[in-house]
Amino acid sequence: MAAYEYDESGVMATYFLITFLALILIPLTLTSLGKGSEKVTHGCDCEACVEQRAQSKKREQGSLLSPKFTKKTYFLIVGWTIFALASYRASKLKITSKVYDPFEILGISSSATEKEIKSHYKKLSRAFHPDKVKPTAELTLEAIQDKFVQITKAYKSLTDETIRKNWLEWNNPDGPQSTSMGIALPPWIVAAQNNIWVLGAYGLLFGGALPLLVGRWWFGNRQKTKDGIHAKSAAAFFKSISEEATTEEVVSALGKAFKWEIPESKDAQSAAAELDELEKTILQKVGQQYAEVRKLTRDVDGEFHVSRRRALILIYAHLTRLPIKSTSLQNEQRQILLQTPLLLNALLNVSAARNWLTPTLGIMRLNSYLAQALPPHAPPRVRLTQLPGVSKADIDSFTPRPREMTEVLSALEEKGDGRAGTVRKAISKWGRVEIVDAAFKVIGERVVTPSSIIFLVVKLRLTPPGSNTERKDVSVDEAKRIVQYNDKKDEEFLLSKQEAEDLPKGRSTGWAHAPHWPSNRKPTWWLVLGDEKQNRVVVPPIRISDIPYADTESDRDYRTYKIQFQGPPSTGVFTWKLFVVSDTFVAEEASKDLTVCSVPPTCISLNRSTDRLLPLTQLSIEHPPAADQEPSEDEISEPDEDSLAGQMAAMRGGPVKKRKDESDEESGTDDDESSDDDSSSDSDSD
Repeated sequence: MAAYEYDESGVMATYFLITFLALILIPLTLTSLGKGSEKVTHGCDCEACVEQRAQSKKREQGSLLSPKFTKKTYFLIVGWTIFALASYRASKLKITSKVYDPFEILGISSSATEKEIKSHYKKLSRAFHPDKVKPTAELTLEAIQDKFVQITKAYKSLTDETIRKNWLEWNNPDGPQSTSMGIALPPWIVAAQNNIWVLGAYGLLFGGALPLLVGRWWFGNRQKTKDGIHAKSAAAFFKSISEEATTEEVVSALGKAFKWEIPESKDAQSAAAELDELEKTILQKVGQQYAEVRKLTRDVDGEFHVSRRRALILIYAHLTRLPIKSTSLQNEQRQILLQTPLLLNALLNVSAARNWLTPTLGIMRLNSYLAQALPPHAPPRVRLTQLPGVSKADIDSFTPRPREMTEVLSALEEKGDGRAGTVRKAISKWGRVEIVDAAFKVIGERVVTPSSIIFLVVKLRLTPPGSNTERKDVSVDEAKRIVQYNDKKDEEFLLSKQEAEDLPKGRSTGWAHAPHWPSNRKPTWWLVLGDEKQNRVVVPPIRISDIPYADTESDRDYRTYKIQFQGPPSTGVFTWKLFVVSDTFVAEEASKDLTVCSVPPTCISLNRSTDRLLPLTQLSIEHPPAADQEPSEDEISEPDEDSLAGQMAAMRGGPVKKRKDESDEESGTDDDESSDDDSSSDSDSD
């Protein structure tokens, strides 16, 4: 039968508390340190971005006298403080339970002989026998008797076979004992259980608070989707988005979500007057577009929720770059804007799940308009106002009116405007993406068969406006070396499991130019493969980052990305288009039609027998060839010399088929002529 023992000295309760805190604090601390280790220290160096990053850092961290800590930081500070105090207490506690050691009790070495043990035991018996030791105030008779019993048991544990067996097997000279179950509660708590107040506290804690916390966690998780938004927001997205959704419909769907995502402000009435003024100004600047968004954002019964109205006004105030005076409205606007990427990502998943191309591209582009604070339907020249310190009035004042960012820079330099320096800094880190190459690749197949696994391999780099991407003249051998090096890297990446090629150290993109965004922003892009004719998304969009800038001194100044998908189940030729859409820079996207073949070839396959890339004219889905019609290995691996594939293979140093020389044809003709002459001479002789 088990004997229950309470923690008299508090040792077990202390160690239980230390273990419990360690299981919680260590993972939380590691995750916090992990986020802080990925710091970005470079980016756009224009004055506007430098000032914005400084203000963002001040808002997040506070000042030295008034630092700002999150709830997680406070929890970690309090938790580690309790952990330190509990550890200090544990270090001062005396452990009463230990392994029974008769040698330690007798005070002799474990290598002592039986004769030495007997001799030492006799000395201890004479010294600690109850009849020979007189009790004192510090040494009672019970303590003397206990000491003598311990010495006797220790001696017998080493000399008596039965007792020695009990010691070795049960760690006790008396044999097996009753099971002792320790409870990590001091006895004063157990004694206090008879108090009605203690029982009431237990009831509130375990009968009320604990079920409330568990229920709140459970039902709170059920209200959130896997994208991290409210379930009602996701339902509103499904109902609001359509196959041919316009920008107004996308913005209205975004605005509907703020009814559940952002709680209503406590001082809503105090800022109502400024909100009304902002809305009037927005109607003057944007006009019908904002009115259409307001109409679409209303509920079915025509109700326009307060949170939705406030969110739309603050979003359009940001898009039109209207100043806000109220501090509470500024904080609310910042909170709404920082919530938009999460909501737009959930809205993008809804559109991509239905394979709708038009709303998918519209949702992606809306991210960049929010990042640069530009209205979605602005004229093309307004995109030039992304440059720091440049307004629409400045663009209209230039003669001739500029169309490119480099023309704006030239106009400012001609006028001797001091803004030219900061504009040049922004342009030098601009995220204009370039598709170096895009190709379909299939491993181990000569042709692309129905339902085969296809890889879309895309090579991208950033080319800021006005940058020179032309390589310097190199020798033929150097050009051949670069081609072979890049081909080897391409094949290694294709056969690997990575979705993005490893980026060389120090070539990350850094912070983007986004002076109007309320926090630091790192640029990302989406890769989308779609069918424009059918308005369908062929491959769900994937998000990429850290595209390197073009570098004419590097052998490989681009980064390769890979998308794996299953080919169509039917045969035929398919017209698809690749889109690379930025989430930060307006109108800086690239696209490429993957139907027409160009140089380098658009559609290629990998031959397993030769480990070389073979060009195809287009992405053509064919039935696999029959066994008796399978071409020979030489026909696959060695293309004709005068074909495009043969020229590329020759540049790489691979084997090619030699075409029949004209000399052979001439010799054959001469032979024929000689044979004719012989026959004619024979006839003459006859």
